[in-house]
Amino acid sequence: MDPLHLRSAGTSLVVSFDSGEAEVIHWGADLGSTLPDLAILGEPIPHSAVDANVPAALLPQGSSAWQGRPGLRGQRIADGVPGLDFSLRLRVVDVQTDASSAVGFAAVTSAVIASAVIVQKDPDAGITVTSTLTLHPGGLLELRHTAVNDGTSPFQLDELATVLPVGPDAVELLDLTGRWCRERHPQRRAVQQGTWVRTGRHGRTGHDSSLLFAAGTAGFGNRHGKVWATHLAWSGNHEQFADTVADGRTMIGGSELLGPAEVVLQPGEGYTTPALFAAYSDRGLDGISEAFYSWFRSRPHHVLPAASTGLPAGNPRPVVLNTWEAVYFDHRLDTLIELAESAAELGVERFVLDDGWFRGRRDDHAGLGDWYVDETLWPDGLTPLIEAVNSHGMEFGLWVEPEMVNLDSDVARAHPDWIVGPAVLSHKNGGRLPLEWRHQHIIDLVNPAAWQYVFERIDALLGENNIKYLKWDQNRDLSEHGHAGRASVHAQTLAAYRLFDELRKAHPGVEIESCSSGGARVDLGILERTDRIWGSDCNDALERQTIQRWTGVVVPPELVGGHIGPTTSHTTARTHDLSFRAITALFGHFGMEWDVRQVQGAEREELKRFIGLYKEHRGLIHSGRIVRADVPDDSLMLHGVVSDDGDAGLFAVVSTRTSFAEQPGRLAIPGLDPERSYRVQAIFPAPGDADYARTFTQVQPPAWLPSGAQASGRFLAEVGLPMPVLNPEHALLLSCTAE
Repeated sequence: MDPLHLRSAGTSLVVSFDSGEAEVIHWGADLGSTLPDLAILGEPIPHSAVDANVPAALLPQGSSAWQGRPGLRGQRIADGVPGLDFSLRLRVVDVQTDASSAVGFAAVTSAVIASAVIVQKDPDAGITVTSTLTLHPGGLLELRHTAVNDGTSPFQLDELATVLPVGPDAVELLDLTGRWCRERHPQRRAVQQGTWVRTGRHGRTGHDSSLLFAAGTAGFGNRHGKVWATHLAWSGNHEQFADTVADGRTMIGGSELLGPAEVVLQPGEGYTTPALFAAYSDRGLDGISEAFYSWFRSRPHHVLPAASTGLPAGNPRPVVLNTWEAVYFDHRLDTLIELAESAAELGVERFVLDDGWFRGRRDDHAGLGDWYVDETLWPDGLTPLIEAVNSHGMEFGLWVEPEMVNLDSDVARAHPDWIVGPAVLSHKNGGRLPLEWRHQHIIDLVNPAAWQYVFERIDALLGENNIKYLKWDQNRDLSEHGHAGRASVHAQTLAAYRLFDELRKAHPGVEIESCSSGGARVDLGILERTDRIWGSDCNDALERQTIQRWTGVVVPPELVGGHIGPTTSHTTARTHDLSFRAITALFGHFGMEWDVRQVQGAEREELKRFIGLYKEHRGLIHSGRIVRADVPDDSLMLHGVVSDDGDAGLFAVVSTRTSFAEQPGRLAIPGLDPERSYRVQAIFPAPGDADYARTFTQVQPPAWLPSGAQASGRFLAEVGLPMPVLNPEHALLLSCTAE
């Protein structure tokens, strides 16, 4: 059987079938249109080893002497006897390919293979695994497996992993970790023999989950080095790992982390893994981001489809005002209308009413699950507020938390059996409940009646009110999560996905944001059914610089909510000038979470001007190529976007703390067209802005700063410009315009 060769955007994936398995020979740089006879790659056989070459397969198997993690773990249960068919010998029986026109290769004019379906069977064990691979036009690989029980008795599936081998020069690992209000911070370690596993047992993606799991050459950075990276598109329990065996080969990948007997396949039943998305880059992490961004922006349901798709352009991402840090639970119509009027005067385009509008909700102890407008607060319903918001030309959005319930709620009192727990019995009948988290529990969406109730209540809210946007929250982990006494995170996750899907189908004009105690549900599984994620509950601009930078390694800025919070952050008590908070929020889906009625005088004029800057540049921010410079001084950051045609760029120079050097020196501005000339100007803050004088510590600015600079893209990338001496926790916004 001929090898399979997928090619796109500088990436090749080669799969050989000579061993009888689907062996991944190469995932990495493009190999061109012609491959040699792959028999030349036969490895030597060392002493004290199996007498055959051991393939690095799509599904690594112990039956082929793979000594790392197996791709599939499970056991058949026949006549009450467990542990049968514990070791599979899967062999390829069919390969189907789909050819499409080549994308991204000037030298290739013929059709190339874009996707493939590989079927492997073990007839003795009664298991078939079908692997679907798609190499998307931007170079992003999508891989998933489906296992089917062909036998006559149940088969308990314990794990089905999606993995890929990385190059031998991948010697360093990077993954992300964090906590509430400090999501997605990087950590690095050397590749060593053994397995490095990142486990998520939160029942949701988790604040500490690794949005990206990467291996690369030594010291790989933003714009240099080879990188192989994966992302598991799943919003429940999961594992991501790097597995290095004794012969030096390393596999990276992930799997759903299944609970005890969560997936028991009856004869004829199947299980499909979450998709593993994988990207290769020889240009550092920015190349990885480009592959993910290309995939997002080519989706027909993306909020702003790329021009190359031929789809309607979509509406510009509106300026948002969220009421949470303005009023919290203090919902009074006159106050909220005043807030809406103040927001509209500034240029806000979407007004979002946060937690506190439904029955019994005066604080976070009660009311969740009772998704009816509170008649005591809103005797005329939400209509007066919605009409006031709409009269100022703004859309209206609403906060909901459909997957959660308080014990102090009408629905919990009426249906105690709808509350998730580890026991068969409800808590009213002696069953045990999980520990409370933010005074709340989880509603059992696996229960058809509970699912239907939640669907009908949110459907009614959307049908009865002119709501254009839902902020969909999920404020706790799914601990001890069971249905009818059995582990059920897997089923709950699928039920939640179905809830999103059915509500979107019923209300296609409503956008949905995934919020989960901030950034605890950020993954491509949830982003297939939502229009934006909330990166973190922390609006502190210093914390957000790191959170947004590493969220943005996978998720494009138009899908990442970034808000200006109050002058003093309510999560860290840090105080920041408006310009720093604004520039930080700019490189996302921009908004505010602040009582803007209190913003007056010169600061209000500065805020209004900045909102105008966002509207002027949002088309570029939400469509351009991401650029993150490798800056030697780790107290400084330079990041931005460049338009696909190279006509324009927008960059932020950020000082996160004091530097070891008395002046920053020349900072390279990469990513522009090297052959074109650019006008570089500092556009915010500017003289006259309320906090301009506090932005710098210098007797004299660099020569170019007052009136701008003219230079080629090559000069700016190789020589750069001397930057002003920024005070710590301040930033400067630069525009680059081709002339």
